[in-house]
Amino acid sequence: MLYYLIAGERSGDLHGGNLIRSIRQHDPDARCRAYGGEQMQEAGATIVRHYREMAFMGFLEVAKNLGTIRKIMRECQADVLANRPDVLILIDYSGFNLRMARFAKKHGIRVFYYISPKVWAWNQKRALTIKALIDRMFVIFPFEVEFFKKYDYEVEYVGNPLMDALAAFQPNPAITGQKRYIALLPGSRKQEVTAMLPVMLAATRQFPNHDFAVGTVSNLPASLYDALLADYPDVVRLQDAAYDLLHSSDAALVTSGTATLETALLNVPEVVLYKTPRWYYEIGKRILAVPYLSLVNLIAGRLVVRELIYDCTPERVAEELRAILPGNPRREIMLRDYAEVQQKVGGPGASERAGKRMVELVKAYANQ
Repeated sequence: MLYYLIAGERSGDLHGGNLIRSIRQHDPDARCRAYGGEQMQEAGATIVRHYREMAFMGFLEVAKNLGTIRKIMRECQADVLANRPDVLILIDYSGFNLRMARFAKKHGIRVFYYISPKVWAWNQKRALTIKALIDRMFVIFPFEVEFFKKYDYEVEYVGNPLMDALAAFQPNPAITGQKRYIALLPGSRKQEVTAMLPVMLAATRQFPNHDFAVGTVSNLPASLYDALLADYPDVVRLQDAAYDLLHSSDAALVTSGTATLETALLNVPEVVLYKTPRWYYEIGKRILAVPYLSLVNLIAGRLVVRELIYDCTPERVAEELRAILPGNPRREIMLRDYAEVQQKVGGPGASERAGKRMVELVKAYANQ
């Protein structure tokens, strides 16, 4: 069987790699072709294009690169048709992947979706589009099952694949046996890092007695970090080692995204940051159908971690960080709330369950 997977960002590559391992375990003859990265390649996929060439974020960035995006999509469509996979497996990355789903449906190719687009956050009626285009949806949050039921669409809850990544994590003693840090996790996209890291770094000035380390990623050039960290020689860099960094940290400043949940699952008190102008925030409040940005708060259903958005200034960041350092009451409250979030997320096994189920379905389709 040929499985064709598309992941357009770093976290999708991680979860895609674990999914491929499960697929190959249950289908030893499986061939996997993918748009992804190193994790999927190490799991055995043939990588057609690296996700770093597709990681455009925000309206302006997408608009500026529309020609490139269309070119990549045409190439992807041509490659899918040339190879005619038994199933197209889409991993998050909704803007690109929903268009690929429409294309595959038109050409009679089965489509699975792993890690649903966040249609519950805004423009919820997109669920009807998903229902029309996707043969099977595999979701990672329990509340998504009930959400899609409102649209008479039955989805399969497999658990959260972050728990698989965390279960596989083995601390590197060369990192974790050193100092205790405050972690700076500015994101894995250029736009995120250039917007968020300067604010994080400026806030560090108010903590001369603490050690800070920034989690860098290899899919971004070292020169980007060199420029941003030029005035902060004491801030340590740890590349592609976010879990090791968090394991060694008393607190964290985290750009909104998957990393906010990873930080909570590793029991590190955090402040969630997403810098945007006040007017943009006010518009966003009217569009979003959920009250929070961070996955931690969405899963808990209440405010667990502070979110700084229009007020994401070094002064406010420092104020919120100080409140969650050891010895502060809010830190203990946050850690208790984390236990509830961890219980809701569940244990490991999402990748195994999803991969096994996908293989079962693909084989059943082949026998029809």
